Amino acid sequence: MLPAIIDIEASGFGRNSYPIEVGIVLPDQKSFCNIIRPADEWTYWDDSAEAVHGITRELLLKKGKPPHEVADKLNQLLQGTKIYTDAWSHDISWIGKLYDLTDIPQLFSLDSLRSLMTEQQAALWHPTKEQVISELHLVRHRASTDALILQETFRRTAAAGINNP
Repeated sequence: MLPAIIDIEASGFGRNSYPIEVGIVLPDQKSFCNIIRPADEWTYWDDSAEAVHGITRELLLKKGKPPHEVADKLNQLLQGTKIYTDAWSHDISWIGKLYDLTDIPQLFSLDSLRSLMTEQQAALWHPTKEQVISELHLVRHRASTDALILQETFRRTAAAGINNP
């Protein structure tokens, strides 16, 4: 069974950054992605982060979903489950900011994808991830695309570990 994966894009990389896009891929490979309209107090913006994910603040203000709507939807999809991330320390902070802002209880937990991997999987991770990106032609650095890349990389490295004890 594949793990549920979450990826979050943010306004920057510092302490004042906040989530601007959340993407998930569930074990059945169904996906969900939303951009998040910044709250009034979320003003920090890092142009170097924008250069990576390509999401403008203007797009967020125009097309982003309200934070409470995104928090509710995540709870509906993930209630009572554990979802995995490759950037736990950042993603736990950004999810925390989303739920703190909305005063909605978070009904799921995050854990590091690394906690599921064997040493052999970890050794195969980077070359396998590059192969997945190349084969699937997934060049867009966005939350749902990144979550899909992570899940497929996990699947392939797990299979390689079974085939090469």
